[in-house]
Amino acid sequence: MRILLAEDDKLLAEPLLDYLQRENHVVSWFSDGTLALEALLAGGFELALLDWMLPGLDGTEIVKEVRRRQLPLLVLMLTARDALEDVVIGLRAGADDYLVKPFRMMELAARIRSLERRSVQPYRGDCPKWGELVLDAEAGLACWGPQPLGLTSKEFQLLEWFLRHPGQLFSRARLLDQLWPLEAEAGEETVKTHLNNLRRKLRQAGVPDPIETIHGQGYRLGPVR
Repeated sequence: MRILLAEDDKLLAEPLLDYLQRENHVVSWFSDGTLALEALLAGGFELALLDWMLPGLDGTEIVKEVRRRQLPLLVLMLTARDALEDVVIGLRAGADDYLVKPFRMMELAARIRSLERRSVQPYRGDCPKWGELVLDAEAGLACWGPQPLGLTSKEFQLLEWFLRHPGQLFSRARLLDQLWPLEAEAGEETVKTHLNNLRRKLRQAGVPDPIETIHGQGYRLGPVR
């Protein structure tokens, strides 16, 4: 992949640069957030590895501008900020994934491979809909008409996945691979449990179930009813 690395800590950036190049990635390194954003807006990159705290512009400001312009770019945040609220801020800004320092190079490589599998579905900042069911991807909010649904992060991801892929059939194994790529303890029953919880919340809100079960094959988004 063509990767932009935005990291102002030379002691981390240099080994990262060396490792990624040995993994056959083409990497450009920037230590200033403003310069990194200018390079991203010029195009040509598939993945941005962004430190949170950067001189010029911080990582979340870069992500927001990239998403506002709807660039077909994957974003992985690299940061020492590991509080849950910080993770939520980073993801809501538009990051595709979040890796807390210190991390092992093998873990970074696994995250990048996971993002590569998603690269055929670049980030889109629009609001996918199914009838009166509307998702605000940037805010992480799902609503049935004016009513917020109060979904968990994983329930929201599942619902968004189906709304982004109307009519496509997905097995539990495929959903597990896409939405739980690095959670070793997760299994196909995890997918079933989260789907059941999502459907229960939709029913409680009066939403017709948008997800069809195709027995023995998987699930797909059904027609609007």
